[in-house]
Amino acid sequence: MPSDRPILAFDTSVAHCAAALLWRGEIIAEAREPMAKGQAERLMPLIEEMLISVGRGWRDVGGVAVGVGPGNFTGIRISVAAARGLALGLGVQAVGVTGPEMLAYGLTARIRVATPAARNALYVQDFAGGAPLGPIREANPDDADFWPETNLDLVGDWPETGRKILRPDPAARIRAMAFVGAQKLAAGAPPPAPFYLRAADAAPPSDPPPVILDA
Repeated sequence: MPSDRPILAFDTSVAHCAAALLWRGEIIAEAREPMAKGQAERLMPLIEEMLISVGRGWRDVGGVAVGVGPGNFTGIRISVAAARGLALGLGVQAVGVTGPEMLAYGLTARIRVATPAARNALYVQDFAGGAPLGPIREANPDDADFWPETNLDLVGDWPETGRKILRPDPAARIRAMAFVGAQKLAAGAPPPAPFYLRAADAAPPSDPPPVILDA
């Protein structure tokens, strides 16, 4: 990957379109629009507008980082497909960044990060020194081990409790994605793939398929 070309990071794994541009260790542009639907239509124009705002174009992009979840099933597929298409079209590398990796960026203490899951559950993962201590798992407030021991700091989207919680805002998360993505690009990480802990909530139609008659 060329060292002097900016890294494009973007995410639609939650209810927004968000993007940032990292160049020479600094975020030089960012954009975010909250939206529950319509990301497929808005993502690429939003990125292009952001690039133009700092005098850049698509061919200036030197690498791509994309949010791979866990999160919204459709949103993840939209952004991962866009990232892989851009990487192919621009001849650059693309990598995936999980929600917990964004939250853990820059933190060296032992932490447990949390992002929203369906049915009031959370996706949680432990980190120490910025490195994961185990896989991402789904946790429910009714679980006996939902609240970790007090030597783990809480980061992310935890429900209110008496403990201190660090809650990075959406802008901080997309910036962190760019920095994590830069590290992964330098390490030669594999291309992005959607990260799902559960299948989509969609079900196949109950009606039988139509009969196709020969002409």
